[in-house]
Amino acid sequence: MSSPKALPQGAAATPPELGDFTTDKRVLLLMGMAVLVGIFGMASAWVLIKLIALCTDIAYYGRFSFEHLPISGTPFGWYVAFVPVIGCLIIGLMARYGSEKIRGHGIPEAMEAILIGKSRISPKVAVLKPLSSAISIGSGGPFGAEGPIIMTGGAIGSLLAQLIHMTSSERKTLLVAGAAAGMTAIFGTPIAAILLAVELLLFEWKPRSFLPVAVASIVAAAIRPLVMGTAPIFPYAGGVTVSVHHVLAWALMGIIAGLGSGLLTAIVYACEDFFERLPIHWMWWPAMGGLIIGLGGLIEPAALGVGYDNITHLLANDLTMRTVALLLVVKVIIWSVALGSGTSGGVLAPLLIFGGAIGALLTPWLPHADPGFWALLGMAAMMGGTMRAPLTSSLFAVELTGNFEVLLPVLTACLFAYGLTVLLLKRSILTEKIARHGHHITREYHVDAFDLVRAGSVMTKTVKTLPASTTVAETIAFFTTVEHRHTSYPVVDENQRVLGLVSRADSLAWSLDKELEDSTLQEVMQDQDLMLGYPDEMTGRVADRMALSGVGRIPIVDRANGRLIGLIARKDLMQVRALRLSEEDDRTAYFRWRRRSKKRRTKKAIA
Repeated sequence: MSSPKALPQGAAATPPELGDFTTDKRVLLLMGMAVLVGIFGMASAWVLIKLIALCTDIAYYGRFSFEHLPISGTPFGWYVAFVPVIGCLIIGLMARYGSEKIRGHGIPEAMEAILIGKSRISPKVAVLKPLSSAISIGSGGPFGAEGPIIMTGGAIGSLLAQLIHMTSSERKTLLVAGAAAGMTAIFGTPIAAILLAVELLLFEWKPRSFLPVAVASIVAAAIRPLVMGTAPIFPYAGGVTVSVHHVLAWALMGIIAGLGSGLLTAIVYACEDFFERLPIHWMWWPAMGGLIIGLGGLIEPAALGVGYDNITHLLANDLTMRTVALLLVVKVIIWSVALGSGTSGGVLAPLLIFGGAIGALLTPWLPHADPGFWALLGMAAMMGGTMRAPLTSSLFAVELTGNFEVLLPVLTACLFAYGLTVLLLKRSILTEKIARHGHHITREYHVDAFDLVRAGSVMTKTVKTLPASTTVAETIAFFTTVEHRHTSYPVVDENQRVLGLVSRADSLAWSLDKELEDSTLQEVMQDQDLMLGYPDEMTGRVADRMALSGVGRIPIVDRANGRLIGLIARKDLMQVRALRLSEEDDRTAYFRWRRRSKKRRTKKAIA
C-alpha cells in the first residue's frame, strides 16, 4: 500500500504563519557571501580591463604594456587587417579544446546557466571567458567588456556558492550578484546593475535574491573609486527642454530605435544562420568573422575595439555626419558577423554606439536640444529595445552620464522602444539564442495564483468516503464493480476523522493475500503515514506536497477536531489556473454610456 509522507507533528494544531514574503534568516548568509562576491567581481573587472589593454598593445603596437592605446594609432599599416583573424582563431581553438561556453556575448550564457544548469558554472569558464574576451576585444573585436564580465562575475558567484551546501535558487542569487558586481565595476552603474539583475537574470522578485544582489553591487561601487576613479565614464551636462513637440520627439526616437533593435536582431541571427550552413567545423567560424572585422577596420578604424571614445564623441556632438554614418554602417556589419560567428564579446557598448549614431544622424530633423541630447536618447532606447530592459536602460544612461535631469526623456524613449519590440518580436537578441538551443523562457513575471487562494476555496466539499469498519473483501468488491470509481477514497472513523486513503492499487494488492479478507480497513491502515491539508492554508502548499509525494488526492480536515470537511484532487487545482485565465481573458464593462432611444433622437432632430 502507498505510504505518503506525514506532516510534521503539531501542524494540525498550529495554523501556518503567512506573510508578504517567504524570506528567512538564511538571507543573511547570502548577503555576507555577496560581500565577497562584490570584492571578487570588482577585482575580475579590473583584471579584464588590464588584459584588454595588454592584448591591444601586443596586437597593434608589438609591446608588452598595460597602457590604454588607441587601435587607430597602430604603426603596422594595412597588415593589421589580419590581427582580428589571428585573435579570433585563438578564440576558436580555446572554445574547441577548452570550453564551448566561452562563445557568445555572455548574458544569454548566464541566463542559460541559471535556467538549465542549476546555476553551476565551471572554474574553466571563469578563467577562459575573460581571457578569450580580452583576446577578442584586444585584437579589434567590436565588442564591449560588460557581457564577458557579467559572465565572469556570475561564474565567481557560482563558484563561491558551490563551496558550501546551497540550493539551486541560492546559487542563482550569488551568480547574479556576481554579474551585477561585474557590471557595476565596469561602468560604475550600481542601480542599473541591480535593475539588470531584476529584469534579465533573476526570473523572480524576492528579498532572498534582491538583497544579496544589491549588497554585491554596493560593495563593487564602493571599491571602484579606489581603482578606477569616481567620475561618470561618459559625463554629459546638457539640459532638457520640455514641450509637446519635444515629448513627441522623445517617443519617436524610441520607436525608431525599436525598429533598429529589430533590424539588428535579424541581422545577427541571419549571420549566425549563414555560419551554421557552412560545411566546416565551428572552430573556424570566428577566424572567418575576424577577416570581416579586419577589413572593416581598414575602412573605419574607430569601429574596432570597445569604442568608448566613440560614445564620448557622440555625446559631445563633435563628429561629422559622414563619420557617424560610416561608423554606424561598418560597426553594425563587423559586430553582427563577429557575433554570429561565435566570437566572445559583449553587446552593451556596441548598442550604445548604434543608438547614439542613429540619434546623431536624426538630430537635424528633430526639435532643437543641447548637443548630444538626441544621441543620448538613441543610446538608451536602443539598449532598452534590444535587451527588453527599459528600466535598466534608463538608469544606465543616467548613471553613465551623471545627469539625472535627462531621466524623463530617456525613460520615455526606452518605453516606446521596449513596447515596439515586444509587439513586433517574439524574442529578444538574448532569448533568441537560448531558444535556438531548444529552451523556452518567459520574461513575464506575476504572483503565483496558488499562493493567493486558500485550500478551502477550491476543495470539493461533498466527499465520498469508506467507513473504517469496511472489510478488505468489501473494499476489493467496491473497486472491482463496473460503476465508475475514483482512484482513491478517504477512510473515516465514526467521528469522521480521517485514518488514511485507500486506493484501487491497494485493493489489487490485497486481493493476492486471502488472509486479509476479513480484516477491516482500520486494522490494515494502522501503519499508514497520513498526509492532510487544512482549509486555511494556501493552495500552493497543498499542491507542493502532492507534487513531491506523487499523491493525487489530499483530504482537507478541520484543524480543531480533525474531522473531514473536503478533499482536493488534481482537477480542483485546475480551478486556480482557470481563475487566472479568466482574469486575463474575460472582458467586462461595468459602466456604459446610456443610449438614447430612437424616439428621443427623432424629437431632437425635428426641434
